[in-house]
Amino acid sequence: MNTFDTLFYSIFVFLKPKYKQKSNSLAIAYISVLQCALLLLLGVFFAKFFNQMNMSTMSSDKAWTLFALVSVFLYFKNWMQYTGKRRMMINAKMNKKVKPQYNIWLLLLLPISVLILAIILFQAA
Repeated sequence: MNTFDTLFYSIFVFLKPKYKQKSNSLAIAYISVLQCALLLLLGVFFAKFFNQMNMSTMSSDKAWTLFALVSVFLYFKNWMQYTGKRRMMINAKMNKKVKPQYNIWLLLLLPISVLILAIILFQAA
């Protein structure tokens, strides 16, 4: 199990009592937004780095198109991964061991903080 699996399970367990049927969809959306935010941060970092090194890699329009395509791919990958047997396996593994106690509000603020970092880096020189 990786970090995203434990984050998914933490959000899923938090949402399960309130939103019984929708908790899986909301947890998938959370993980997808988090992964897309990290992808955006990484992309902005490399774009600024290559710009400082005077390397011409790809245009801005192509980069945004690539980001949109990879974001859709990430959502469908997460949907396929966390809908079926993988979620059942994560439930079984997490029920056997002590659950890591993450602060749920910090987990909810994590994608927002990553997006803020990406915007700050995007506006930097």
